[in-house]
Amino acid sequence: MTPSFLGSTVSNFELASTKDALLGVRVLIIVENLPVPFDRRVWQEALTLKAAGAHVTVICPTGKGCELQHEVLDGVEIYRHSLPLDAGSAIGYLREYSMALFHETRLAVKIFFRNGFDVIHACNPPDLIFLVALLFKPFGTKFIFDHHDINPELYEAKFNKRGLFWRLLVFVERLTFACADVSIATNQSYRHIAIERGRMDPSNVFVVRSGPDVDRIKQVPPRPSLKKGREFLVGYVGVMGDQEGIDLLLESVSYIVHRKGRRDIQFCLVGGGPSLESLEDMSLKMGLNDYVSFLGRIPDHDLFEVLSTADVCVNPDRVNQMNNLSTMNKILEYMAIGKPIVQYEVVEGRISAEGASLYAVKNDPVDFAEKIMFLLSAPDVRAVMGATGQDRIIRELSWQTQIKSLIDAYKTALKRR
Repeated sequence: MTPSFLGSTVSNFELASTKDALLGVRVLIIVENLPVPFDRRVWQEALTLKAAGAHVTVICPTGKGCELQHEVLDGVEIYRHSLPLDAGSAIGYLREYSMALFHETRLAVKIFFRNGFDVIHACNPPDLIFLVALLFKPFGTKFIFDHHDINPELYEAKFNKRGLFWRLLVFVERLTFACADVSIATNQSYRHIAIERGRMDPSNVFVVRSGPDVDRIKQVPPRPSLKKGREFLVGYVGVMGDQEGIDLLLESVSYIVHRKGRRDIQFCLVGGGPSLESLEDMSLKMGLNDYVSFLGRIPDHDLFEVLSTADVCVNPDRVNQMNNLSTMNKILEYMAIGKPIVQYEVVEGRISAEGASLYAVKNDPVDFAEKIMFLLSAPDVRAVMGATGQDRIIRELSWQTQIKSLIDAYKTALKRR
């Protein structure tokens, strides 16, 4: 089934100042870790570039709801390829990346001879797509690197070490920046990495945040049944993986239910990922099954119902260098819906949310739980925080506010004014 967010069209974007800015430019976007249009950032970029006059083609993997190997959606041409199952080891990652590079190169050659392209727009992870771009740079193709993840920090967070593989990740990241005509950073921390570690000219590094489309993400009527008869609902949306701190959240829930004796709070967790089954087992073993609902991946309307029903939303990401420097999309989506947030004290989390969030002590599930309970006891505080976040999204962080920077990055790569 086609994902529901296909309803977000370029007519909703505020493109008056960028209309025809890229008229006739042929763009090839390559993304490996998620299919399009499921990858919302990439899909918003593709629609925006098309609305600015570009011809946009995307290469991406197949995925649930995105099985067709070739289709055109909203005027964007999409080529998809299969990948091995989720990698769980070094050999698995090597196999996945090798297959992805093979298919990306194969399809890029096919598209080059069929339609041509002026720009390759590569979205990491991994930091290997520059190898595809190198084949076409002799023909005058420009290379724009869209820096989604800081892979050396991700490796260090996962394995709590550096070593040879960490140095290899830094090396290929450096090669990517060296190959790039322009780099797009998702926040100022990533921009600093591009300039300092990537040695890029600051004038060629542009911040384009993964802001929510405020024409798409809106409050809907709440669904009281999600509370399962309880007074309050705490919501989470995101990946169910090792770095997302869901185990810490379950410890917070255990403290609330078993230590504080609170039986009036339901927790609703939305999202899929490699750790979903193990987290469900953990919740069951901790005696939390009645208080925690794992919904998996759900359609957008159902997701908006969860967020609209929630009294508080949470981001339990562990404090480490990766999470400290990364902007989490769920924070911005919570703010767009107008919900108060509890998260741990991370640099970019505070920069994004400011007064829309409370900040718990580093990786301390008890303090995290106490802040949840405080907000649930203070409806006036929740209302002020929710309004603060929503206003910040509209004024500074929505996708609509990022469009000019994206177009400016393209103009710089193409040396247009």
